[in-house]
Amino acid sequence: MEAVEVRRSARARRWRLEAPWGAPARLTVPRAMSQAEIELLLVEQRAWLERQRRRQVPRLGLELLAVSESEARIAARELVSALAEEETDELGVAYRKIRIGSQRTLWGSCSPRGVLSFNWRLVLTPLEVLDYVVVHELCHLRVLDHSRRFWKLVESRRPHWREQRDWLREYGAELLAFRPMD
Repeated sequence: MEAVEVRRSARARRWRLEAPWGAPARLTVPRAMSQAEIELLLVEQRAWLERQRRRQVPRLGLELLAVSESEARIAARELVSALAEEETDELGVAYRKIRIGSQRTLWGSCSPRGVLSFNWRLVLTPLEVLDYVVVHELCHLRVLDHSRRFWKLVESRRPHWREQRDWLREYGAELLAFRPMD
């Protein structure tokens, strides 16, 4: 069995086992959990962990790409900005600023002050996926939550948004684990 990094947390109320793509497995446990309980848990969760690792087969061909993060960030900024500009008038919204980052778990976010943040790795996705994430975040400028009203607004702008969301669910972990050459 692969090594698992165990982290004790004062804030953890229960255990959490993660198998991030391309990184060691992590088990976060409450501080009070004994070493014997941890070892038993790891034995019980071995099959789950092995299943997760078997599913982590590269499918996007990212290992073949010679991608520079700085160049990808520039490309992402240009694409995101162009898509956002096209859509703001239609949605009747305005944003303050666009940030391109290297978030570990998010594709995009929208602050209440109108700052839109996007993961540079979106430039490696199909254009429709990048477009969906941009429209999703712009819709948050009108509806800050994920209520029915929000999803109706997204659907009015991108009727096939579920296909893009599903693409991110299918390939997102592999993409988030991608490390560029610089």
